[in-house]
Amino acid sequence: MSEFENVSLLVTCRLGFERIVASYIRELGEGFQVIPAPYGFLGLVLVSGASDRYGLAELIKERVPEAERVYVVEGYSRAELDEIARVVREVVAGRISSSERFAVRTVRRGRHGFTSIDVNVLAGSIVREVTGATVDLENPDKIVLIQIVQDHAYISIVSGVEQPRKMKPYKYPMYKIFRQFTVAHEPYLGPPEASYNMGLRVGREVQTYEVGELVVTPIGRVDVEPLVEFLRGLREGIESRFEVQRRSYGREVHRVKVTLQDMYQFVRDRMNETIIVFEPEGEPISRVADEVRRTILETIRRGKRVYLMVGAREGVPTGIFRYAKHTLDVAPGIVISTEYALASALIAITTILHETLASQQDERLGVDQA
Repeated sequence: MSEFENVSLLVTCRLGFERIVASYIRELGEGFQVIPAPYGFLGLVLVSGASDRYGLAELIKERVPEAERVYVVEGYSRAELDEIARVVREVVAGRISSSERFAVRTVRRGRHGFTSIDVNVLAGSIVREVTGATVDLENPDKIVLIQIVQDHAYISIVSGVEQPRKMKPYKYPMYKIFRQFTVAHEPYLGPPEASYNMGLRVGREVQTYEVGELVVTPIGRVDVEPLVEFLRGLREGIESRFEVQRRSYGREVHRVKVTLQDMYQFVRDRMNETIIVFEPEGEPISRVADEVRRTILETIRRGKRVYLMVGAREGVPTGIFRYAKHTLDVAPGIVISTEYALASALIAITTILHETLASQQDERLGVDQA
């Protein structure tokens, strides 16, 4: 039996740390082989021939912080669908009960004549047939993890707790709320290069949070050149971040709409709407958190938009404060720079809204499900 057929553990790590992790594992005992970056696959270390695979796995977790995940191999097969199916059938019998929820996840490294989805579908049908368990892709009790390394397939059974998802059941996806917001942001107007760079940062920031609309709101008459550079950077920042989101998110991504309007006219058009200004002259947000929460949620329940106003070099004029439902200071005693102003405001809003949102149904809030 080759070292690849007798693998006891698969250990993952940050790219470039394979040899470091392998070195520390070798120091934990004798009688097993350690293979860093097998077949050149970075971020992976194989441990072969361990007499006590479970004990060694716990030892690695305790003593090697460079090891990110440690998987005990419960079954091995060649990387062929019928062979994988046979071993999955053997491994899950008696290991997953009919009252449990399960998911199958496959990680393929190398070229194969099948996809990870092919493996998931085949293995999932076998697990259901053998155990009578229910499929739950979001919050499974057990995960049948199939890791394929070139011509070899390694099967593990992992607790769902050990494979945490970013979005847990008690987390509310805040982008649904942020899409109900319109942000009025004063442009940063300085030297052309500085204006461009600031536009780039603000663009990435506003797209990161996927707010419904961004209104660039200069105050009165402004110079064209720095405004053009700010807008150019803003557009590039939004597009670059949007492309990253589109490739990496498993959902539809909202591209932020951008318009331009004088700040005073912006307020005149929305005098009777929910306007929230973020400036150091405002009340500490922690002091009025309950009032702000009620204002935002009641506005959204009525199907109305919430308008957030953020300044730059000059700041939001104090005369506008009279037309705001709230004027808020998110960090008393600290002057927040332009590139962090909007993010600070949205994080503060997240902090005061999230628990309420997570405990209520989307339908009751009237929030868009997209």
